[in-house]
Amino acid sequence: MADAGLDYQPLAGAVPAALCTVDQAQWSAAADGYAAAGAPLVSLWGSDRRDLGEGFAVFAAYAAADGLACVRLRAGGDPPSYPQIASRFPAAARMQRALFDLLGVRAQGAEDGRPWLRHAAWPAEFLPLRRDADGTRAFAIEQERYEFVTVTGDGVHEIAVGPIHAGIIEPGHFRFSIVGEKVLRLEERLGYLHKGIDKRFEGMALADAHRLAGRVSGDSTVAYAWAYAMAVESIAGSRIPPRAAWLRALLLERERVANHLGDLGALGNDAALAFGLAQFSRLREQWLRLGAEVFGHRLLMDRIVPGGVAVDPGAAALGRLRAQCDQIEREVVALRAIYDEHAGLQDRFRTTGIVTPELAARLGLTGLAGRASGQARDLRVDLAVAPYDRLAVRRAGDERGDVAARVAVRFDEIAESLRLIRTIAEQLPDGEARLEPPLADASGFGVGWIEGWRGDVLVALEADGSGRVRRCHCHDPSWQNWPLIEHAVIGNIVPDFPLINKSFNLSYSGQDL
Repeated sequence: MADAGLDYQPLAGAVPAALCTVDQAQWSAAADGYAAAGAPLVSLWGSDRRDLGEGFAVFAAYAAADGLACVRLRAGGDPPSYPQIASRFPAAARMQRALFDLLGVRAQGAEDGRPWLRHAAWPAEFLPLRRDADGTRAFAIEQERYEFVTVTGDGVHEIAVGPIHAGIIEPGHFRFSIVGEKVLRLEERLGYLHKGIDKRFEGMALADAHRLAGRVSGDSTVAYAWAYAMAVESIAGSRIPPRAAWLRALLLERERVANHLGDLGALGNDAALAFGLAQFSRLREQWLRLGAEVFGHRLLMDRIVPGGVAVDPGAAALGRLRAQCDQIEREVVALRAIYDEHAGLQDRFRTTGIVTPELAARLGLTGLAGRASGQARDLRVDLAVAPYDRLAVRRAGDERGDVAARVAVRFDEIAESLRLIRTIAEQLPDGEARLEPPLADASGFGVGWIEGWRGDVLVALEADGSGRVRRCHCHDPSWQNWPLIEHAVIGNIVPDFPLINKSFNLSYSGQDL
């Protein structure tokens, strides 16, 4: 993490991480250095520290080769600002816009200054994440005219889809520019699910806020809760018992399998194979029901807590988990053969929604979608925390970058997760499942970083010295991946968009905080 000659201070905790405070020149130099080294941007966020005499701070986190490098800049000026980094990391463009909507700190030289999260739901002068902002205030909804980019030319038409959709799904607006059925351009407008979660974190007890973190994106509740607990344990300088770490990994892999099963069924259905939806839905339901019986919650919410886990299954329950892995594996193997040999399905999957490895690298595609486009990043392998450092995780990957590749990665990851769950259940260490960290006077900055089923989840946490949250920033990999759908759909026909979109299955809620 020595890029640009910066003086990084190591952070305590399971994740190799360090923090460095810089000036504006060093901020830009760090962005240049990490971009040149091919180190992806993980997240960008801000914090109001005026009550501490420090003005506004802007943070960038980079995935350096040896860990998470966090760079902190004190934003100066009136209004406060910082040098933009979207020219090096395109995924930062929307993060910069959101940071301004919430905190009023502007990116100098940013090409796109349109609001991202605000949607005229509050006045432009009201900045929700400033310390003096009253988070309970309500405002009349104003009319907003969002300036979409217009494509002109002979035969070009626009199709507006959303934000409210025919299915029971989250809201998002998609503006297609087409000729015939071929897509020339897609522009997304998200942010309709803004819930004020960042503001709600302020003042919560460190020991309790894992519940809110676990509700940032419901399909990734284990990943967020683990990342949050990591951040708390980093600040407290505490460790968790080995048994707790192994149980956390077991929960995370069960979450991964549940989501992959659901996606494989939905992808079959989107390509007119209703049989696939029926079979994978059945398997997912069996999986969730056993999870509820063993862990007390179908989606495993609130099972990971600071200091360890809130549930400790016995030998009989672990045996049931192993047996279910064997049964699910047999059925998934049979279903994969059907998917691979179904000519109609493969005709829809292959060469549809391609993201080349070159484009994926340039725009920062991450997670399972990145691995399907030649981006071999998986924190379980690259920066393995316990117990992954003992499990020798086999990383899935593909180079084709189409829907078929993203389906193949899901199948491969299910097989690996089933192996990991069996291994964990067989080798689970004895001992306690939780040791509560000392939080009464906890203060400082800590991070948690874990490979969720969709990609890497980050939680950056500031504690106020009295055991409460000062600022908690949660980052979903969907921030990086949503812009890639705009590229993946180009040249495809409009009816293929639902299939392409589902092959990524990104979170709306996870980036609308």
